[in-house]
Amino acid sequence: MSELTSPKNNESASQPAASAFGYELIRDVLLPDLLGKNEPDILYWAGKKLARKYPLGSMEEIFDFFRYADWGLLSIKEEKRKEMVLELQGELISYRLKENSNLSFQLEAGFLAQQFAMQKQATAETFEHSGRRSGRIKFTVKWDSSDPLM
Repeated sequence: MSELTSPKNNESASQPAASAFGYELIRDVLLPDLLGKNEPDILYWAGKKLARKYPLGSMEEIFDFFRYADWGLLSIKEEKRKEMVLELQGELISYRLKENSNLSFQLEAGFLAQQFAMQKQATAETFEHSGRRSGRIKFTVKWDSSDPLM
């Protein structure tokens, strides 16, 4: 993250925290109404745009970004040569999943796809897997080294 936006640089400064209700109101009520049936596609694109605005150089920085953005705790579950399975969990994630079974985590998926594309210098795509019962979301990120970014 850039020095200006990194929460590490402002640890002593008090950061306002968003309430779960405020987050849910915008993310799970307002955005679906505004975006309609195109919500998943638009959120995926928006996540990619956010990633281009906040390029990160390592998995650790991606984990930190998710935590600081209150998107949840991201961890690696499985790693292969051209694919990685990640899991997103946290209180807000569990709460959101419990309250609404029709949620989209495409903003996070798009963000991950673009971060991997930039880090691997190859095309990348992320697929969201429902973990409604477990209160967790899984993402599979796949990249194609034979299709480099230009």
